[in-house]
Amino acid sequence: MENEQKVAFTTLGCKLNFSETSGIASQFNSAGYVRVDANKKADVYVINTCTVTEIANKKSKQAIKKLIKINPEAKIVVVGCYSQLKPNEVANIEGVDLVLGSENKFEIINEIKNLQPNSKPKIIVNDNTLEKSFTPSYSYGDRTRSFLKVQDGCDYFCSYCTIPKVRGRSRNNSIKATVEKANEVVSKGVKEIILTGVNIGDFGKATNEDFFWLVKALDKVNGLERLRISSIEPNLLTEDILEFVSKSSVIVPHFHIPLQCGTDNLLRLMRRRYTTSLYKKRVDKIKALMPDACIAADVIVGVPGETDDEFLKACNFIKSIDVSYLHIFTYSERENTMAAKMPNKVPMAIRKQRSKVMHQIADEKQKIFHKKHLNTVRKVLFEAHQNRGVMHGFTDNYIKVEIPYNKQLINKTINVYLESLTENGTVIGRLLDC
Repeated sequence: MENEQKVAFTTLGCKLNFSETSGIASQFNSAGYVRVDANKKADVYVINTCTVTEIANKKSKQAIKKLIKINPEAKIVVVGCYSQLKPNEVANIEGVDLVLGSENKFEIINEIKNLQPNSKPKIIVNDNTLEKSFTPSYSYGDRTRSFLKVQDGCDYFCSYCTIPKVRGRSRNNSIKATVEKANEVVSKGVKEIILTGVNIGDFGKATNEDFFWLVKALDKVNGLERLRISSIEPNLLTEDILEFVSKSSVIVPHFHIPLQCGTDNLLRLMRRRYTTSLYKKRVDKIKALMPDACIAADVIVGVPGETDDEFLKACNFIKSIDVSYLHIFTYSERENTMAAKMPNKVPMAIRKQRSKVMHQIADEKQKIFHKKHLNTVRKVLFEAHQNRGVMHGFTDNYIKVEIPYNKQLINKTINVYLESLTENGTVIGRLLDC
């Protein structure tokens, strides 16, 4: 229909943002909007932003300006963490109509209705440090995997991080309400749920429950084939959780455990709540219980106080532990954080050089993990996306596997023989059953 209002979305940053964008998209759908791709002409563009690094801010700005060029007459709505942290900076981008903070983004439909033509950009941003409400959401697209938001906010206040300022304090729904959302996701044909939040291991503070209870409840959701825990702090990943996961037929052997800094001195400066010995203990326990488990680690290079010796110690520590792959970030000063005021800054050129070294370690770690699983059979859940006649899926332990495209395999879990590893690290599979 010619009078249909069209809306397009661009999401930057973490999986939590993607789950929340899906929640916002559902509101637009209920309001009668038709969703189109972000590179198409729309009446409303919604940009869900990230501010975890200065590069994230830059990418958010670029995304906003790109959409304004596609249709200068469209309503441009900017939401999320960058909007929360720097609303005036966002509003000063010519063409922006509405700026909503981290929690205000869920009021988007009403606020769009209230926009006056040719008016100044409207800014609606609450003080998130006082935020106590929790808005559930989950991503929904290709019916294969869904990111389920189970927690929001953070009480940790690490010295380098702005997230508590933009996401507020730790909060969550009840286990009962969360399980109901999980059932809703599964009813849509989704086979795999990935738990997401800012600090999911902190689940339960708002409801006098805990994350272990949540995991046990979700393990019983009828029709759910796979549950991934996603990113969880090492001090919150208890041995009880690990023991339970090792016996579960639903929760997969894949753990994303932030390390951030590879020496105890830097962990202390970053105000992290664990030591390298505790981190190693968690990794060793996982591998003892689940030898094929995939373990991902976040690492920041170039933080204040990272001398050549500290960096070498960090590299040696990471080499010594059995992690499968790394997410590497180059330290970026964030305003109004303790780390930004710390002495002994690392020059940017050295940060970039250290990032290259850490990426080499990461590539080697992932290659070792993939090679270990060649000539074995794993169950792969295949996704809808195809590229040049090839489709991919993930094993339970998060190995991305490629096979020739076959529409009949979308959203199906199939036994696959992991046959070979290409030069760029791709695992090629061969079907054993259909």
